[in-house]
Amino acid sequence: MNTLVLPTYDDVVQAAARIAGVANRTPVLTSRTANELFGAELFFKAENLQRMGAFKFRGACNALSKFTPEQRRAGVVAFSSGNHAQAIALAARLLEMPATIVMPHDAPAAKVAATKGYGATVVGYDRYTEDREQIGRDLAARHGLTLIPPYDHPDVIAGQGTAAKELFEETGPLDAFFVCLGGGGLLAGSALSTRALAPDCKLYGVEPAAGNDGQQSFRSGAIVHIDTPVTIADGAQTQHLGQLTFPIIRRDVDDILTVSDDDLVQAMRFFAERMKIVVEPTGCLGFAAARNMQEQLRGKRVGILISGGNIDLASLAHFLAG
Repeated sequence: MNTLVLPTYDDVVQAAARIAGVANRTPVLTSRTANELFGAELFFKAENLQRMGAFKFRGACNALSKFTPEQRRAGVVAFSSGNHAQAIALAARLLEMPATIVMPHDAPAAKVAATKGYGATVVGYDRYTEDREQIGRDLAARHGLTLIPPYDHPDVIAGQGTAAKELFEETGPLDAFFVCLGGGGLLAGSALSTRALAPDCKLYGVEPAAGNDGQQSFRSGAIVHIDTPVTIADGAQTQHLGQLTFPIIRRDVDDILTVSDDDLVQAMRFFAERMKIVVEPTGCLGFAAARNMQEQLRGKRVGILISGGNIDLASLAHFLAG
């Protein structure tokens, strides 16, 4: 049996150099209102202001930049509910290679439109009855494409870790850090950077309560598979952690927390009303969990990773008006 080779912080450093000048070095935002509410110092890493609107561009750019000339000519295939789709599509366009993206029929319209707008071919599927991973593997085999999964790939994990690297470079060590969790690429990459740059920081992964496979896996010591969860956090509707992301998370993360969809809506409203930024439901996971832990965070320096801001305006209006 092959031994898994996990990415390291050195891979994150190399990824940062590889994507420099292509991916945005996103701002770290602060909010006096949030600080007063918490009695703490909060630092928001705003990946909703990344190219294509989410952290996913980092991993996609890093992975595709390592393709051989032969791989570039054949093209890339990926499966995603939206942000990884857009990230691969944009990175492929910048590197002048064809991209095919497997997306669920109920993916947010804005994400599908953006993916097509970047020049990718979109193949639809039913997320509740069909296996997107198998569809992706079949397309790769049939057309000679290179499959880049949304989270369980060393180059993707390393690329995602660059967001946390930038945060700690700007803020210095933090007491606590909250990171969104779907399949674990962002959390695993963030863990590599956190343990290297702020080893004493408490690191929390946050997922929707309806889809707590990560929490179950973390506490049981084995990857737990669940049915596709029903939640407004469409970017976290994953069914299981990855073979690479799980061991890193189990080793380096302090705990996995969950929040309700109502918690996410309240966080979206805070971002819109008080910080004047658009954040998609998945991007609110970290802040929603921190709000539920306000008493424990008093007097602390706290990092929040906002993962993305890709939400169609009709849905945003519905959540804010509800």
